Amino acid sequence: QMGEMGVFGLTIPEEFGGLGLGKTAMCVVSEELSRAYIGVGSLGTRSEIAAELLLNGGTRAQQEKYLPGIASGEILPTAVFTEPNTGSDLGSLRTRAVRDGDVWKITGNKTWITHAARADLMTVLARSIPDTNNFSGLSMFICEKPRGTDENPFPANGMTGGEIEVLGYRGMKEYELGFDGFEVPASNLLGEVEGMGFKHLMATFEGARIQTAARAIGVAQCALELGLKYSLERTQFGRQIFDFPRTSDKLVMMAAELVGVRQLTYFSARQKDQGKRCDLEAGLAKMLAARIAWAAADNALQVHGGNGFALEYPVSRVLCDARILNIFEGAGEVQAMVIARRTIDEFIGAKN
Repeated sequence: QMGEMGVFGLTIPEEFGGLGLGKTAMCVVSEELSRAYIGVGSLGTRSEIAAELLLNGGTRAQQEKYLPGIASGEILPTAVFTEPNTGSDLGSLRTRAVRDGDVWKITGNKTWITHAARADLMTVLARSIPDTNNFSGLSMFICEKPRGTDENPFPANGMTGGEIEVLGYRGMKEYELGFDGFEVPASNLLGEVEGMGFKHLMATFEGARIQTAARAIGVAQCALELGLKYSLERTQFGRQIFDFPRTSDKLVMMAAELVGVRQLTYFSARQKDQGKRCDLEAGLAKMLAARIAWAAADNALQVHGGNGFALEYPVSRVLCDARILNIFEGAGEVQAMVIARRTIDEFIGAKN
């Protein structure tokens, strides 16, 4: 149903079967879906990343082969970047790809791969230039795989996997993956150029940060609405608990913070749609939205009192879901480092 509605092809050009909309439209959809449940709001994330990789770095043949299927939802992609000892430090990535005739053979381990079992296509970052230990040796591969089932989640040759049990963000499912000579056609090297993997990935960061900020806003909006509804229904000492300042103050701050970070996120999206650099704004939006979502969920649970700690109340799920937002798509600490460098650059540039 989401495929029929165009969720997976929002920003894919019409010539490839998408809707040809921009990041602003993506924000609207991501926020609203995440307002109901972040798992649904995140279904389009992998499609966004794969499409942007193909549009920015793929050959025309690769674009024509994969983008229509991604846009329709027939092809469900997943992003395969993180490794057990390589999270934010992608330059030290160890998974390797070795050319063997007409195929590349991928060997190594990956972790925190979302929706990996049911995916049809993997965008895999691997080291194809062996005598390197930094970003320069990385290449991006478009790897097809059969869709798994509950009985046999990873039927592909040269590939194994196991589910990671998680605190929140249920439904998406996270996996550890192992590759042992997993074969990829030589023509599926993104752009058919080696050593460009990290550059290709960097081109997706702005959009990914913006989309994650929108998801966080949806989660925060949900928390606000749950807290407000409960505060108007719950009575103590003969009054709605909303009437007590310590309760209403929490809800007021949630609303105020939401308005501010929503404006920043949508400004970043408009900048992106206009072809302007927005890595600073996108990073700020993602970092702030993640913190605001966590604070909103925490305060909404507090408004519920003891009931908020009960699993039967939806706010308990929202709290668990909100926690991941400050970790994935760029940990808050890394975001802060990038923002600090960019802020200094802008300050020095303005002085000169």
